[in-house]
Amino acid sequence: MMLEKNVKKGGAVVLLLVPAAFVILPILILLSGSLMDTVELKGYVTTVFTDGNEWISWKFLPDFPSFENYGKLLFETPQFFVLFWNSMKLVLCILAGQLIFAVPAAWGFAVYQVKGGRALFALYVVLMLLPFQVMMLSNYLVLNRLSLLNSHLAIILPAVFSTFPVFLSYGGFRGIPPQVFEAARIDGAGEVVIFLRLGLPLGKSGLLSAMVLGFLEYWNLMEQPMAFLEDKALWPLSLYLPEITWGQAGSAFCASVVTLIPAVFVFILGQDYLEQGIVYSGLKE
Repeated sequence: MMLEKNVKKGGAVVLLLVPAAFVILPILILLSGSLMDTVELKGYVTTVFTDGNEWISWKFLPDFPSFENYGKLLFETPQFFVLFWNSMKLVLCILAGQLIFAVPAAWGFAVYQVKGGRALFALYVVLMLLPFQVMMLSNYLVLNRLSLLNSHLAIILPAVFSTFPVFLSYGGFRGIPPQVFEAARIDGAGEVVIFLRLGLPLGKSGLLSAMVLGFLEYWNLMEQPMAFLEDKALWPLSLYLPEITWGQAGSAFCASVVTLIPAVFVFILGQDYLEQGIVYSGLKE
């Protein structure tokens, strides 16, 4: 009995380690490649840029770790900083807009019972399930009509009115017992006070999970900028794709690492709220 239990436990560990290895290995390659100097890196990546069919060998510990590539990227590549601040501008504006519009909408759906409210929320859910490719043409026509193409507003406005943060915030607000609001009303609190003093603090799990997922999504935007932004100077960091040769591979590794850092940092800070928000979003009414 004990042997069978240990075998099952060992099998479960193996099943977890195999996919974990596929996730961790690319990150280790990024980190080690970013610390290799140009000469050492050339020996590993030259095969990638030739027509040879040889296997590529890789060393996770560089012979002589160097920050040369980071120096070139951070001090000799102004284009990188332009795209970095483009990403920051887009993400912060989108998240601020969602706080202004999506959170009150979620509060209204969760707290107030109005005629047609459930049908409208169901429509929100359906719209949330539609991929960008389905809505791309209609978005393009609307943005073109408003003369917003090739500007950051072409990315910000559709994202601000996304239905996904409404759905997640709704779950957080629905998790608050209605008796709390009734008691506040009996004590004379107005609807705005209830929203600010009770709704936001008690429903912060859904709100913060929406912000974390929103940051991760919009930090890695690719399709929308390629479709709506013609000027490459307006592109976000996720589209930082120089003409990579073996001589630029080090900068590409470093750019990938630097791009990864904000997303990892936000995920670590908001992990607990993210888990709670996902749980609340699955609650049935």
